[in-house]
Amino acid sequence: MTTYTDKGEKPERGKFLHFHHVKFWVGNAKQAAVFYCDKFGFEPLAYKGLETGSRELVSHAIRQDKIIFIFESALNPANEELGEHLMKHGDGVKDVAFQVEDCDFLVKKAKERGAVIVKEPWIEQASGGKVKYAVIQTYGDTTHTFVEYMGPYKGLFLPGYKEPLFRDPLLAKLPPGHLNFIDHIVGNQPDDKMVPVSDWYQKCLMFHRFWSIDDKQIHTEYSALRSIVVTNYEETIKMPINEPAMGKKKSQIQEYIDYNGGPGVQHIALNTSNIIQAIVNLRARGMEFLSAPDSYYDSLRQKLKTAKIKVKEDLKTLQELKILVDYDDKGYLLQIFTKPVQDRPTLFLEVIQRNNHFGFGAGNFKSLFEAIEKDQDARGNLTVLTPESQGVPKAFY
Repeated sequence: MTTYTDKGEKPERGKFLHFHHVKFWVGNAKQAAVFYCDKFGFEPLAYKGLETGSRELVSHAIRQDKIIFIFESALNPANEELGEHLMKHGDGVKDVAFQVEDCDFLVKKAKERGAVIVKEPWIEQASGGKVKYAVIQTYGDTTHTFVEYMGPYKGLFLPGYKEPLFRDPLLAKLPPGHLNFIDHIVGNQPDDKMVPVSDWYQKCLMFHRFWSIDDKQIHTEYSALRSIVVTNYEETIKMPINEPAMGKKKSQIQEYIDYNGGPGVQHIALNTSNIIQAIVNLRARGMEFLSAPDSYYDSLRQKLKTAKIKVKEDLKTLQELKILVDYDDKGYLLQIFTKPVQDRPTLFLEVIQRNNHFGFGAGNFKSLFEAIEKDQDARGNLTVLTPESQGVPKAFY
């Protein structure tokens, strides 16, 4: 595991502030938004559709504290772009949006350094104020939208959005999700694509390396991964980039690539300040999580006896809830992962609590992989890996 201290040169202008929202392209935006509200504790925030004058796309925006997800679907049968995206990838993340300062400058720099600009900067205006946007291409079919507020913005969400059409009375009766902000968003790449993608973030967005691990550190009996985490200068946006490594059997990274039809967002980590209450509540709401074996906690108790840190939370409770612990000499983190949130074994979510620990759970990757491998086996996908099966058809990238 490597932690990087060199942030590189401070950009002379322009700034990436934080994640603004995540946009999902799905077959049925209304139902997808309801699932995340019911299971995860989000609430309807804003709506754009036929009733607001949007004739081609419908968008349901939902929010929990600082986390905003948008679910978008096509309204008309002739929408080939969205239809083809769904056929290839299934429901999943289309766009990761960043709130920025000086959108024009960031786009100009990215373009000079070789980024593909999907949509040059444009401004949208409503009674609440003005917002400038731009869209650039990242890995696979995923994009990044830059969002810049042009002065104070008093609108509900973004121009074009109105109040939700309906607020489900059931939501107020359910226990709160206790999720606060997006901690990081992970992108899976085919083998040998991790370094070029992380280099792209460093070159085009002026991000820097924050953390990395290789397959000598992260492997099970069957499978392995490599990962590089890139971040903006202020280190408020973390983007881990993963790729599979050769093992005896197909890794969960490769399974993702196969079912997603190439690279894409593998998981979104949501930060909480009270993971125990969050997971008690999310389980009560019907959320499914991966399960670590009891032997993991037996081993953890032994290791913690000689550790320089003390875990404040009750280990018996963590074991009952199947929450994982990773630590170093200065602090620790607690984390748990959902099962895939759609039928394809692609996107899932993570809940994470940090106590002076800035890693990504490297000490838990083995346990996580083993839990995923159990599910992979049940899906008939923990198959023997050959160099040929590691490859992705060229059409996918």
